[in-house]
Amino acid sequence: MQNNFEFIAYKGKKKLPVVVQPPDLQGVPLVETHAHLDMLEDPSLALARAAQVGITTVLTLADLSAKAELTYEMLDVWREGAQMLLDADVQDEGSGGRTPSVKLPDAYIMTGVHPHNARHYNRQIEKRLIKLASDPHTVAIGEAGLDYYYDHSPRDVQREVFARKLELAKDLDLPVIVHLRDAHDDGLRILEKIGVPPAGAILHCYNREFTVAEPFLELGCTLGFGGPVTFKNAHEVKAAATAAPANSIVVETDCPFMAPQPFRGQKCEPAHVLWVAEEIAKLRAMSLPDFARETTATAKRIFKLP
Repeated sequence: MQNNFEFIAYKGKKKLPVVVQPPDLQGVPLVETHAHLDMLEDPSLALARAAQVGITTVLTLADLSAKAELTYEMLDVWREGAQMLLDADVQDEGSGGRTPSVKLPDAYIMTGVHPHNARHYNRQIEKRLIKLASDPHTVAIGEAGLDYYYDHSPRDVQREVFARKLELAKDLDLPVIVHLRDAHDDGLRILEKIGVPPAGAILHCYNREFTVAEPFLELGCTLGFGGPVTFKNAHEVKAAATAAPANSIVVETDCPFMAPQPFRGQKCEPAHVLWVAEEIAKLRAMSLPDFARETTATAKRIFKLP
């Protein structure tokens, strides 16, 4: 039977399971800045597995068009379940279990309405957003932005809602998580017009060349890199992660989507952010602990984490 805390990749044409050893953070904290815990089959197990590899904080999304309050209600329940799993593993220490020094990750919420669902945004949802912004679990507004790839909401509506959420982020003194897909030109124009919230803005799942990122960085945005930076042929994304200024990068998974190598094609989870950080550290000719310190400091600054 597979150990709950083993990481399995499926390799070769026959997709044979192989146990993958996680990179060693050497005790340095690391923040997973973009997860969808409510989309995972077992959020408690995912948090426990993140704890085992040294992830110290997990930020998850709650979409106001899809019962965001449920995530607020369940977050502590998921964490309690994760602690029970960790405690049970410690009790089994004599047969290969882990040590009791493993700490459960802190968990916080970013709330908003995804661009896909911008057509649902209304005054009632905005009132809920303002109310949830005062919850101690809330650390950002997100996702906000534009998605012209799928066009699930009319583009003019997406632009209007994006601008409105930037204004709200300013009023609420919260950073904003920006989703842009095939829409960077319009996204930049709106950010230039409204302004980046003083608390900051993160370009979530950045997957373009560095020249596209430069004007966003000049406005004060931060780049969020996920699984695609580990893909073999993602040359533009790798170049952007290499060229980005120090203290302008955070790491994420967007789980359950876009798992990094060597787990590509499998369901992603918060622990996989460790392999994202490892890849960027290699690209920037840094040790993993040194890069983890840098990106964690950036995440703590933006999200005002303890």
